[in-house]
Amino acid sequence: MVCSRCKMAVRSAFEQAGLKPLSVELGEVELTTEPDKLAYERLENELKPLGFEIIDDRKSRIIEQVKTTLISLIHHQEEQPGTNLSDYLAGKLNYDYGYLSNLFSEVEGTTIEKYFIAQKIEKVKELLMYDELTLSQIADKMGYSSVGYLSSQFKKQTGLTPTYYRSLKENKRRNIEDI
Repeated sequence: MVCSRCKMAVRSAFEQAGLKPLSVELGEVELTTEPDKLAYERLENELKPLGFEIIDDRKSRIIEQVKTTLISLIHHQEEQPGTNLSDYLAGKLNYDYGYLSNLFSEVEGTTIEKYFIAQKIEKVKELLMYDELTLSQIADKMGYSSVGYLSSQFKKQTGLTPTYYRSLKENKRRNIEDI
């Protein structure tokens, strides 16, 4: 879940399944009681058409926490953290970064860093589409050391320069969940 509409849809699915969530956040729902088997099945049936699934094994929950933390960092915070990504994730999730990195690569087939870069590029695409910030301002906002580094990473991911991408009438952005 990455937006308020997703949260509303998930809350509604829980309520349709007869469950009252205390809170609905990115990747997490807090309930007052554990659902019985019937409620669990109703919930799965409500969530599936919306494109959501229940994650109930430990490894999958950790992977989802990593993704949620990265998405939140990139798409919902105004400033990038003053620490490197590995320290940030280890501190936020209370796991050794080596463990997180190995688990993520094993399950997702890509590295945390590649996933992080893909998310950043999607946010850069969004900012380019709005056409409100200069490339220099976007590079600064997204934590890039220079416009050249942003441009290089953007071209490597998309095959296009940021300037050319901005000039396209039909910008091709991908859904966050498809990255």
